[in-house]
Amino acid sequence: MIAFLVKNPLLLLFVTAALGYAIGRIRIKGASLGVAAVLFVGLFIGSFSPDLKIPDFAFTFGLAVFVYTIGLSSGAGFFASFTRKGLRDNIFIFTMLLLAFGMVLLSAGWFGLKPTVAAGVFAGSLTNTPALGGVLDAIRNAAGANLESVLAEPVVGYSVTYPLGVLGPIFAILIMSRVFRINYRKEAARLKAFNLVEQEIYNVTVRVGASGVTSTTLHEFTASQRPNVVFGRFERNGVISLADGSTRLQPGDLVSIVGGPEDVDAAAALLGTVVDEHLDFDRSNYDFRRIFVSHGDVVGRKIGDLKLPEKYDAIITRVRRGDVDFLANANTVLELGDRVRVVAARGRMKEVSEFFGDSYKDLSEVDLLSFGLGMSLGLLLGLVPIPLPGGVTITLGSAGGPLLVALVLGALRRTGPIVWTMPYSANLTLRQLGLIMLLATVGLKSGYTFLSTFTQSGGVVIFLAGAIISTATPLLALFVGYKLLKIPFGMLTGMVASMHTQPAVLGFANEQSEDEAPNLGWSLVFPLATISKIILAQLLLSILSRAG
Repeated sequence: MIAFLVKNPLLLLFVTAALGYAIGRIRIKGASLGVAAVLFVGLFIGSFSPDLKIPDFAFTFGLAVFVYTIGLSSGAGFFASFTRKGLRDNIFIFTMLLLAFGMVLLSAGWFGLKPTVAAGVFAGSLTNTPALGGVLDAIRNAAGANLESVLAEPVVGYSVTYPLGVLGPIFAILIMSRVFRINYRKEAARLKAFNLVEQEIYNVTVRVGASGVTSTTLHEFTASQRPNVVFGRFERNGVISLADGSTRLQPGDLVSIVGGPEDVDAAAALLGTVVDEHLDFDRSNYDFRRIFVSHGDVVGRKIGDLKLPEKYDAIITRVRRGDVDFLANANTVLELGDRVRVVAARGRMKEVSEFFGDSYKDLSEVDLLSFGLGMSLGLLLGLVPIPLPGGVTITLGSAGGPLLVALVLGALRRTGPIVWTMPYSANLTLRQLGLIMLLATVGLKSGYTFLSTFTQSGGVVIFLAGAIISTATPLLALFVGYKLLKIPFGMLTGMVASMHTQPAVLGFANEQSEDEAPNLGWSLVFPLATISKIILAQLLLSILSRAG
């Protein structure tokens, strides 16, 4: 069987993925490993033979696609969050990396680790292959006798601790989520501006009676009072019309208000009194329906820029993105695959549908032009050498390059006729495919090396050092970030995954939260975490070598 799987790496990939998915669905006391189980199945299968592995192309492809799709979906949120508390969060993660750096220094003294092995332990415990590559380059530059044997030492430290760098943060997230009794939905609601969870939306009809409101337009009223609501239809003297920014309400008018319960109640109190009538039930002149956004000309544009009331006598009250419903406003930017709830004159609903596209078939296709261009730009950026102080040169690689490009393109959404974003369902499918490929590849490749190096002389000591670092660091980060810095737990798990630059941990965090909060946290700190670990690993080697 082993020889058969060695000759058929594609079959090996899907066997590993299928078994991993089956095991990942097993729940014990409400918890499961989810997609991360693919990694552990890969470690188990790979431990039988060093030849049970998948070509490196699968890892590179999977990693690049995974981070690129995350970047596209997180781009707008990344730049918005960075303007608020992003600097603080990056300083926090850098501090945690310095803590891990200090723990490795202490472990080297306690366990008598060689400087080269300790540097490998740091890279492996935080699962950063570029950091290992930087250490190996530094050793080559200081070439001396027995170069090959010296080069093997950081690889041993890295190989033994790498699986722990994946397991540690996963177990830390499991433990702390139970200690803090995390309600992921409630936590994501703290990131309301990013529309990560379903909003409770309802509407009421109000009879206008407030004297101060009738002298202003609804646009002026919204600008001064800032109610987070949408005005739908209004009735005056028995005639129902759509309310827009230029509408001036008069005493006795009926107007429908859509939004969250607290926001609607506050707006209703300012306007008048709630009545039992419901204007939205009257569909004689105005109707409503859900319409798919599939037309490229609409994507990436704000609802306010579409001029729907003027052109089509229509308004949008809600947007459904993925499984999340949220209130529409003039600044809401539409994306491929959104389902908008439109209120329009009955005779113009067909025009409105054609304007938005309303084609489910179109949403099932990936625009290979924009996808190929974006991925190419990302991979090219990942190859660019970046000089750092001390004569060190790094590259962002197939993870950092595509991620940074995707963040920018995701925030831009479109450039002229090119729409960079992709339908929500297509994004998730590609993301899952990429994650499965890289998890299976890493597991199969690391299984045999982990087992063989662990049994070598000093393997247990290296294992203990890695276990301490890869578990204590995320535990402390989760505690400090949640309790002291008050970071929403879902976003914090993504930051911890990024601290380890580990997609497997991010995949697990996503399965636990069931929203995009971990992806937001991952994208926010990933660039700093990657570069910091490359520098710190080589600094660690230098300090310990001089001390020795």
